[in-house]
Parts: sequence; structure tokens; C-alpha cells
Amino acid sequence: MITLITGATSGIGEQLAIKYAQLGDTVIACGRNSDKLAELAKYDNIQACKFDATNLQDIKESTIGFPHFDRVILNAGNCEYIDDARNFDSALFERVINVNLLSMGYCLEALLPKINPGGQLVLVSSSVTYLALPRSEAYGASKAGVSYLAKSLAVDLNDVDVTLVHPGFVKTPLTNKNDFPMPMAVTAEKAADYMIKGIQKRRKDVHFPYRFTLILKALRILPLPIWLKIAKGLAR
Repeated sequence: MITLITGATSGIGEQLAIKYAQLGDTVIACGRNSDKLAELAKYDNIQACKFDATNLQDIKESTIGFPHFDRVILNAGNCEYIDDARNFDSALFERVINVNLLSMGYCLEALLPKINPGGQLVLVSSSVTYLALPRSEAYGASKAGVSYLAKSLAVDLNDVDVTLVHPGFVKTPLTNKNDFPMPMAVTAEKAADYMIKGIQKRRKDVHFPYRFTLILKALRILPLPIWLKIAKGLAR
């Protein structure tokens, strides 16, 4: 199996690259960090591929030597928060949408034609899409777009299986910057285990940790005015 992973130089992506290599896949580890890519390339069956996921031409040129894949995991992303919604930061909003959502479109144009018939496409969203949360105007909107994109692709693609991933809180260098509690957070290694298990079973929706995501799904049925009162309390 040939597996391409974006965002492979840190967090979940790095663990996925290592674990898939250990399972015997040929892994194409993609990212922008040259030093991290060099470390990953020390594994016999990991090949480094450096590109900026927000640059379509860069993606196409960097992957031209890879004619086909069995599995593509679009995992690259970033997280920034809107600290003052009244004075909305449109530059921050644009950055997050660009990295988390528009980059998916660029990767799809460059990589989707290379996925073998019967192959698999995996898009990594977030459990933030289940509920409107404080300060998440940019991150939540970007990930909600990813979720809708994946579901629509699942309708239209007939020869490629689409898996959508909704992680809960995961301990990574990115989330280490968070200044709020992360209930039921799991390690990047454990997150990769959850994902691989669901991907191997070709599940349409992979979400974890289950207790946390099921609680969010249950809260989602609350009438919006009630949830807004709860969320405003969380924001204080």
C-alpha cells in the first residue's frame, strides 16, 4: 500500500506516518519542515515530500514523481482563535480558512486523480464542528467546511472511499498553546491508533475519544438558545 499523509511533520500526522510505515506501507510524508522530514526519511519505507499545502503549483510539482497512491490522508491544518469577536480579525480568519480548508481543495486537485480505483481518501476535520464553541469562529468554520466537503465527496466519488475524521482534543505541539482545559485529551500516538483502526475498516465517520465525542453529539440536540447560554458560560 502507498499512503500519502499531509501534515506529517508534527502531531497526529507524524504518528500516522511512523505507524503506517511500521505496518508495511510505503509512506509519502508531506510537510514544510525540512528537518522533520529528514528524520522521518530515516525509516526505510518513508519518503519525504516537501511542499506548502496552500500552494497548488508547489503540491503538483513536488508530487509529480509519485504516479499513484492507495490512500491519501489530508491532515495538515492550523488553529488560531478569535479573541475579540466584536473587533473581528479578518486576517486571522483568512489564514485559518486558507490553511485548513482551501488547502484541501488544492490537495484534491493535485492528488485525487492519483488515487487508485478502490483507494481511500481521508479528510481530517474536528469535533468542534458538532457545537459552536467560544473563540472558534475561524477554526470551527474552517473545519465545518472540511466536514461538508468530505460528505459531498462521499456522494460524488464512486471508485474512491471517503473517510471523515472528527478528533476530540489531542495533545500536540499545536494544542500545547491552548490556554483552556482540554477534557479527555488523548496523545497524538493514541489518536493515530484510533484513526488507523477506523480507516482500515473504511468507516465513513471516525470520531474519538468516543466518550467525549458522544457527549458533544448528545449536547448537539439541545435547542440553540439553551446551548448558547451554556457556551457563553464557558467563555467567561
